[in-house]
Amino acid sequence: MTDRATILIEALPYIRRFYQKTVVIKYGGHAMVAEDLKESFAKDIVLMKYIGINPVVVHGGGPQIGDMLRRIGKKSDFYEGMRVTDADTMDIVEMVLAGKVNKEIVALINRQGGLAIGLSGKDGQLIEARKLQIFRDVGEDRPPEIMDIGHVGEVSHVNLDILRTLEQSNIIPVIAPVGVGENGETYNINADLVAGAIAGALKAAKLLLMTDVSGVLDRAGNLISSMSIAEAEEAMRNETLRGGMIPKIQCAVDALAAGAEKVHIVDGRLSHAILLEMFTDAGIGTEILRSRDPQ
Repeated sequence: MTDRATILIEALPYIRRFYQKTVVIKYGGHAMVAEDLKESFAKDIVLMKYIGINPVVVHGGGPQIGDMLRRIGKKSDFYEGMRVTDADTMDIVEMVLAGKVNKEIVALINRQGGLAIGLSGKDGQLIEARKLQIFRDVGEDRPPEIMDIGHVGEVSHVNLDILRTLEQSNIIPVIAPVGVGENGETYNINADLVAGAIAGALKAAKLLLMTDVSGVLDRAGNLISSMSIAEAEEAMRNETLRGGMIPKIQCAVDALAAGAEKVHIVDGRLSHAILLEMFTDAGIGTEILRSRDPQ
């Protein structure tokens, strides 16, 4: 029993520090698939709300989109990790993300005693977007080629009014990463990028990116528990970081530059990963800070 009390006491300063602060969580990967992890995620979110922290959830859904496309006989194509999204694929993306996955997460949180509402970026012009421009190097003395991968976008503006209203009403927003263009176009946006843009706009105390790895690893495969922006940028330059971790680190750097206070990359395969990272001294993942200088 004493051990349990020690755990609660360890959490107390963190609860006090983040009381009435906003925490943005990007929910994705294995944590969205395994039933036990889905339940622990929902409990973590509800607990945060009950102790006075304001969680904002942004979710992915790539595997679910791929499954639906296979079921209707449509091939999934990717370019540099991004789904090529023609008009028909965009319809499926929006249907799966905003109509299916989003509502499942909302129901999951509500079953655990929370009050969640699902949104896409089109609701209330929450996420204004523009077409993502991708350039491919085609050799020396030639201009880069512009690649068109369809309705893939990037965030141009986040409408904070709707999020502030929900926060004041003690409602947990659950956001599907679908944005709207200036002429009403619908855009498929990477969920990490949406979470980072929202965290930056809200000046969130934390952005948590849930992944299927233990965190950022060094060349020897050891977990890096903490990095500054400068260290993260150097790790990208010297190729310590590779593959899918690079866009997550870039998302973290951009979120910090825009106003988020701290970013965490955590292993969503662990039960109660959010609570372990936020409310324990050791944490479980990698934190990324603006700098190591005293604040």
